Amino acid sequence: MSSAAAAGPVSDAGAAAEVNVAAATDIPAASPYCDNCGAALTGRYCVSCGQRRESPVHSLWQFAKVAAEDLTHADSRLWRTLGALLFRPGHLTREFLAGRRARYLPPVRLYLVLSVAFFLYASASRSPLPVLQITIPRHGSPSAMVTPLGDERRSPFPQALPGESAEERAERVCRGVNYDGPWHERLLPAAHRACVHIVADNGRALREGLLHNVPRALFIFLPLLAGTMMLMYWRPRRYYIEHLLLFVHNHAFLFLQLLLAGLVSMLLPILSGWVNTAVTLYIAWYAYRSMRVVYGQGRGLTFGKLVLLAFFYLVSAVGMLALTSVYTALSL
Repeated sequence: MSSAAAAGPVSDAGAAAEVNVAAATDIPAASPYCDNCGAALTGRYCVSCGQRRESPVHSLWQFAKVAAEDLTHADSRLWRTLGALLFRPGHLTREFLAGRRARYLPPVRLYLVLSVAFFLYASASRSPLPVLQITIPRHGSPSAMVTPLGDERRSPFPQALPGESAEERAERVCRGVNYDGPWHERLLPAAHRACVHIVADNGRALREGLLHNVPRALFIFLPLLAGTMMLMYWRPRRYYIEHLLLFVHNHAFLFLQLLLAGLVSMLLPILSGWVNTAVTLYIAWYAYRSMRVVYGQGRGLTFGKLVLLAFFYLVSAVGMLALTSVYTALSL
């Protein structure tokens, strides 16, 4: 009886203390039920939907604290995934295939986020688009040169004549456009319109269209590369998804690496040459190391397969960019 009587004041004092603390901080307590699905909570996370138990956010300070915790918490998957992607080639692919997936961002989401970030940066940088200009004269040997498309100071197209408007200049330059191949009646007018459009704005619309269409083309390009890897790794037999997953992770790394290199070169232009050289060498080593980690074959065999893959990659990439450029130009 006395112990119960003693417990009463202690309990009342504890409740009063909690009320005083809540009043002092003015932060509402977290609900015993999940705000997302309504299930009863028995821990920090809902066993039904997985949402974390948190107090309602009613101030900018609380929101900033929650955001900072999401980014810097020891259990955050973001930094763990980016660190492994940059410095541990093939690790994310091997972990995913081994079933250890909860600690990292999903591969497709990682690829999409980094590709969007990279192409947004490329679009915002406004750098001229390098194009290969081939001249075939009536007499003499043909010549080729790389010219920047989109730079008004070094335009690959003839300058306007005195008193000539931009539209008249474009029509004059594109007067010699000709095509005698299949679907001549449909493609020739489209080619002429594309030429006029490109000359009129010095290729700015073509550049923006390419940056919009190349990410789509990569969705076709990556599965083709994965099919090539199946031919290289015929024995022991592996699943197609293993090769595709490796390319998804490696291209996500490529987007992140090029994005970081572009930012460093923009902030420190004097180091741009060294940065480009280092990034090129690191990308080559990364591709080799990722194949070694995922497939576990010897150094010589892996290097030989990397050379074959690089050759097929280069040929396929040139074909993909050519087709994407033609499609983009004809759809202007």
